[in-house]
Amino acid sequence: MTLVPARVARPGEVIALELEARGWTQKDLAEIMGRPLQVVNEIVNGNKQITPATAHELAQVFGTTPEVWMNLETNYRLFAARKEAGSDDIKRRSRIYSLAPVKELIKKGWIPNILALDELEKNVCEFLGLRDISMMPNFGVPVSRRHSEAREPEGMAQIAVLMRARHLAKRHKVAKFNASKFKAAIPELLEFTKDVKSIEKLPAFFANLGVHLIIVPALSHSYMDGAVFYAEANPVILLTLRYDRVDNFWFTLTHEVAHLFANHHGVHIDSNLEKPSDVAAEQTADKLASEWLLDSTMYDKYVTSSRHFYSRENIAAYANSVNRHPGIVLGRLHHQKEVPYSHLRGMLEKVSPYLQKCIDTSYAV
Repeated sequence: MTLVPARVARPGEVIALELEARGWTQKDLAEIMGRPLQVVNEIVNGNKQITPATAHELAQVFGTTPEVWMNLETNYRLFAARKEAGSDDIKRRSRIYSLAPVKELIKKGWIPNILALDELEKNVCEFLGLRDISMMPNFGVPVSRRHSEAREPEGMAQIAVLMRARHLAKRHKVAKFNASKFKAAIPELLEFTKDVKSIEKLPAFFANLGVHLIIVPALSHSYMDGAVFYAEANPVILLTLRYDRVDNFWFTLTHEVAHLFANHHGVHIDSNLEKPSDVAAEQTADKLASEWLLDSTMYDKYVTSSRHFYSRENIAAYANSVNRHPGIVLGRLHHQKEVPYSHLRGMLEKVSPYLQKCIDTSYAV
């Protein structure tokens, strides 16, 4: 704890004590320094600041160093400024803004648009699940990120997205979760991958399996694609739709499903899913998701037989043969640089139009 003095003496008070000790008057001091009496009076009363030149003169008068008087002046002015500016409030507000991206939380309606300090502190603490702003937000369980530990403000933005998902999950009714039943339902889940419109059915599909499917738009600096964690006994799959494309959607979703399938515990935050990870759990989830979406043996045969020639018709025909949306195949070809990223982008349909009822809101299924 930092101790703050209740009062700091004015330099003029110290001068007055020195004058009294010597039996001098302010007029005497003015004559010694060759200064007008009014100037000396203003310095003693604290109405005029001690300048470096004055500090040198006082040092000669009282046998001290100039630094003594400059330090007295600086300490007093800082103390006075702290009281006038209400720096305790500034410190509190700075702490609040360091805990979460406050402006974005207000803009998205996640906390009330009230900037009065006490209310702001209360609302941010409630949102983050904190008793007070001296605490750090956390989920109470280990958090695994795809790469190294996130730096500020990335980490705080990610926590805010997770907290929003947790709040929404509390208002969302799902069945009892059974891990065996969930794993057995993977083939049924993959049946939705052929037609983008089928994505509308996913919230109900997961709810019936006891899983919250929550869509929360990514915050600036969060760089999140998805995450998975538990809300009490039920898993939460969080998607941000940071890249609103059918290929990214399905890889991110199946990646999060893979974390549950592999019984990975804690909170897993996934970003930059297009890049390989050095985290074992992420490597496992990547492998499972890739294999579920496109069987590697059949896909490799397709690539070999295509001889690096890919057209819209060619891709669509193969996708149809394996019951997948053409965008999923094209996304894999883009990722493996078989097809330049700029080619055939029209095949990568958006998925957000089919999830409007559950984006950043609780919903009934």
